[in-house]
Amino acid sequence: MRRVAITGIGAVTPLGNTAVETWAGLAAGRSGVGPLTTFDASTYPARIGGQVKDFRCTDLRDRRLPDAGRYGIAATREALAQAGIGPGTYAPERIGIAVGASVGRPELQTVVDVAYLRDQTGATEIYRHAPRDVLYRNANITLSALAVAAEAAGPMISVSTACAGSGHAIGEAFRAIQDGDALAMVAGGTDTLTSWMDVLGFGLLGALTVDYNDRPEKASRPFEADRSGFVIGEGAVMVVLEEWEAAMARGATVLAELRGYASTLNAYRITDSPPDGGGAISAMTGALDDAGIAPADIDYVVAHGTGTPGNDLSETIAIKSVFGDSAARLAVSSPKSMTGHLTSAAASLNVLAAVGALRTSIVPPTINLDRPDPKLDLDYVPNIAAHREVGAVLVNAFAFGGTNTCLVVAKPQEHE
Repeated sequence: MRRVAITGIGAVTPLGNTAVETWAGLAAGRSGVGPLTTFDASTYPARIGGQVKDFRCTDLRDRRLPDAGRYGIAATREALAQAGIGPGTYAPERIGIAVGASVGRPELQTVVDVAYLRDQTGATEIYRHAPRDVLYRNANITLSALAVAAEAAGPMISVSTACAGSGHAIGEAFRAIQDGDALAMVAGGTDTLTSWMDVLGFGLLGALTVDYNDRPEKASRPFEADRSGFVIGEGAVMVVLEEWEAAMARGATVLAELRGYASTLNAYRITDSPPDGGGAISAMTGALDDAGIAPADIDYVVAHGTGTPGNDLSETIAIKSVFGDSAARLAVSSPKSMTGHLTSAAASLNVLAAVGALRTSIVPPTINLDRPDPKLDLDYVPNIAAHREVGAVLVNAFAFGGTNTCLVVAKPQEHE
């Protein structure tokens, strides 16, 4: 079986506009959550989010894309630069793209405007957009723009599995390389669900916390006793995966090795995780089996850890079921406590946290964890980063719709 190296990471997140800045924020336990600025949220129950700050797009072509596309392109370019992949490194047909991205939909404000126009004037014709506006509305445009940025003509994979999207994208890119379909894949996720429609929708589901609008940095509270929902976020994280021998042949620096991947479905409820850990258990077990790694070999679990009461309990039960007696020694933490929930980019952010821990022996904390839920008794690395040796990491992502994905990331080893 072909081995797969991680050779580059790029990021645009609420903690910074590069992977370096994002990792520094995670390691420092800094919150990137603040008041929402994408619309006037003053009358909304939830008025906060983890938003990208001070991002500047310098390429005129990229400015025509939606924010998710611009963030994804910036993260892709950073990842490729770190990997040292440029024109001519590989034939274009040997490079592919895999992205977890939001479901394509019309901008709801447009729908509202049209409805208002028809109501007020009795108009029977809906006005047409300029042709270039398709760039804002076609779900494949971001993927295509990323392929252009990477000069990729190989496999192109678009995954729409909500909060597990980038986990699936990275996993499917992993498989593409293992199967010999590509020598390099740029994979990850990008999302910007911070519009008024998104905040309203998640709010109506009861998924967003409304308890810390006056203290946004305290709002995202995974595993805390008084957690009451997640904080919406936005951003993009992309990684470069390469076939091991090809990376070695060109002298690439290997950041980590991607060892295993699994995907399962709960078939339980649309928004809730199974109380017994359900599909999360089979996803974690499957990823470990795929990697050929025993539970005892894992040192750190990057949790999905949303801060919703049911998810955090279900994930904890699942971890204890999979790891048994060794669960107590694990470090388990949630980057969402600092960034909010990046939805389709959440799993790739967790991969960034995993690689950072493997390379620095620093495990990012779960902040705002002052009074843990007594039902949740693992080491969630409360508030301050832990310094410990990390050899292998399990990365979790569990999404609305009941879809689960897990990845195993490890320190690069000599050829076996």
